[in-house]
Amino acid sequence: MAEFKDRLKEALAIRKMSAAELARLSQVNEGAISQYKKGAYKATQENLDRLAKTLNVSIAWLMGADVPMEKEYKLVSPTVTDDVVTFPVIGEIAAGYNCVANEDWSGDTVEVPTSYLKGRPKSDYMVLKVHGDSMYPLYQDGDTVLILKQSTLDRSGDIGAIIYEDECATLKKIEFVHGEDWLRLVPLNPLYKPETIENEALEHCRVIGVPRLLIRAACKPNTVTWEPRGCC
Repeated sequence: MAEFKDRLKEALAIRKMSAAELARLSQVNEGAISQYKKGAYKATQENLDRLAKTLNVSIAWLMGADVPMEKEYKLVSPTVTDDVVTFPVIGEIAAGYNCVANEDWSGDTVEVPTSYLKGRPKSDYMVLKVHGDSMYPLYQDGDTVLILKQSTLDRSGDIGAIIYEDECATLKKIEFVHGEDWLRLVPLNPLYKPETIENEALEHCRVIGVPRLLIRAACKPNTVTWEPRGCC
């Protein structure tokens, strides 16, 4: 993932906007914007919203996520006639801390177009519901996420679903160094602090997958948004 400071500078360059002009239009203090550009401080959720709206960019992109710069949601009806696969929503995954995800069926189901499975069998995936706001704005409380099952991450800094303490599951940006006995769970929401898991605690920690599709209820009645995450 890119850094917020770099995305902010990139957006300013693309929009041909000065920090002073951004401050005036967004009502965010120019001094704060200067500090954001240096990477000295993280923006509050309110300021992120204002900056993204003024720059006309996705909040997730501005925070460094690998998503389109501008929002490109695909609105579709749940009754769409395209071939779909029905998944049970098997539990919750925390976008916060101290929440448990289990593989008990919640009774809910979700339909996913087969094209999003990228030729993989249904058994390679599971669907979990997000609980909490530590991964805001990329993932929000109540979102449903299609998870590709895998036990490793390709790169430090990727977002993954991980179980630790043998029961607590969370969705976080995961940082690590190969060969070292630690990893760090990093939330995207600046209101939350990273958590480091190291030494013996790693024995009770395992990656269960990576997010591949965000499914979110839309404002328009009877519609949802399907937004790919990561690369398949």
